[in-house]
Amino acid sequence: MSKRTENFVCIRCPIGCRLTVTVTDGGVTVDGNTCKRGEEYGIAEVTAPTRTVTTTVRLFDGELAVAPVRTASPVPKDKIFAVLYAIKKTRLTAPVRIGDVAVADVCGTGVDVIVTRDIAAASTD
Repeated sequence: MSKRTENFVCIRCPIGCRLTVTVTDGGVTVDGNTCKRGEEYGIAEVTAPTRTVTTTVRLFDGELAVAPVRTASPVPKDKIFAVLYAIKKTRLTAPVRIGDVAVADVCGTGVDVIVTRDIAAASTD
């Protein structure tokens, strides 16, 4: 029987429980959590970890040179660098609005990258 143990801090709530997650052939057990969300986080973290990616996209003709963006939902952790590369190649033109899709289905994850701030076009005065 194989056994692997990992220790980390839960980030699902402000408590920050110190989790001990043990993976065996029989399944996954989580110790140290004070709520159900901690158990769910511990299991997900050792079986299929995900993260929300937050960065900026180059913006043309806007009041600002870049627009803040994030993934609409978490993406697999092993795809983060590919997602960042896809976002780096993206260029938007102002105006942009909160919720606009900057990159649809980024890297085949089924997750869109969305704009998180309204930015008007640069004034031509």
